[in-house]
Amino acid sequence: MKRIKIDKNKCMACYNCILACMMEHNEKGKDIYSLDLEDKSNECRNHIEVNHSKENIPIFCRHCDEPECVNTCMSGAMKKNPHTGYVEYDEEKCASCFMCVMSCKYGVLKIDEETKSKIVKCDMCENRETPRCVENCPTRAIYFEEV
Repeated sequence: MKRIKIDKNKCMACYNCILACMMEHNEKGKDIYSLDLEDKSNECRNHIEVNHSKENIPIFCRHCDEPECVNTCMSGAMKKNPHTGYVEYDEEKCASCFMCVMSCKYGVLKIDEETKSKIVKCDMCENRETPRCVENCPTRAIYFEEV
C-alpha cells in the first residue's frame, strides 16, 4: 500500500501541490486556465502551514492506521479501505455532524464551503496512479512511497 510522505526540509511553499489538487478536482477542466480561484467548488484538499520555527509544512490527509475521523463518524460515511489503506468518504451517507472534522488531529478535513453540508477530503486522486500533488511538486518534498 502506498502513502503520501512529506520531506518538510524540501518544501519551499510554492503552492504547486495546492494548485494541482484544485485543478484535479475542478469540474470545469483540468488545466490552470480553467481554474477559478474564487470558486468555492475548487477547494483544495491540502494546505501549507508555517510552524513556530518558520518552516513550511505541507499538510495532507495521512490516511491514519487508526483514524479518529472513522472512529467518530456515526453515519458510516468515513471508512478505512482494507485493500488500499486509504480513508474514504461517502458523501451520500454523511449526516453533516462534522465529528470527523473536529476529531482530525491534523486539521485536514474541512467543511465544504459550497454546500456547507459535506466535507472536503483527500481522495488520493482515485482515478490516477499517482496523486497530482505528488506529480507537481518541483522539489519532491511530497512523494509517494510504499509502506
